[in-house]
Amino acid sequence: MSSEPTSRAERRERTRARILTAARDLFAENGFDRTTIRAVATAAATDPALVMRYFGSKEELFRQVAEAGAEPPIEGSPGRVEDLLLAALRDKLTTGDTGTLALLRSMLTHPAAAEGVRQSITEQQRQVAAGLGGEDAMTRAALVGMITLAAVLGRDLLKLEGLHGADPEVIIELLRPAVQTLIR
Repeated sequence: MSSEPTSRAERRERTRARILTAARDLFAENGFDRTTIRAVATAAATDPALVMRYFGSKEELFRQVAEAGAEPPIEGSPGRVEDLLLAALRDKLTTGDTGTLALLRSMLTHPAAAEGVRQSITEQQRQVAAGLGGEDAMTRAALVGMITLAAVLGRDLLKLEGLHGADPEVIIELLRPAVQTLIR
């Protein structure tokens, strides 16, 4: 059986996926400002004009990379929220999530990227807060979000001593009591 796409639609989808993967990796490595459409096209083995045809602008390409890496909803009872949050953090720490790194690196230098990250985090906080209840649910959800964000930032972006290279399971178990305190 051939691995070649059989229809135009399949070829377009594969090309689009290659472009998104290349863009995600380059945004993670270089940030928004230092990633060019030409570099994305080269990494995706396609033409810059085709990248523009699919996405229209570098900003739209970045937005779609960010959307593709969006977290699934985290909601439910406090115990379920705790499990989902820590599992998501474990995945990020284990896989070296380049989509998250792309967003974090780019938000420092590009206002649209920062706004996209802010909107994504706010939406996730609302979902978590809905499962927590109480007057201070949004504040507690925000604090849990910042703890997990700081763990990823410190370990994978800043490469802080003590975090960089630390076993993800150790990080999760050290953070678990703080997360439990905030969500229960």
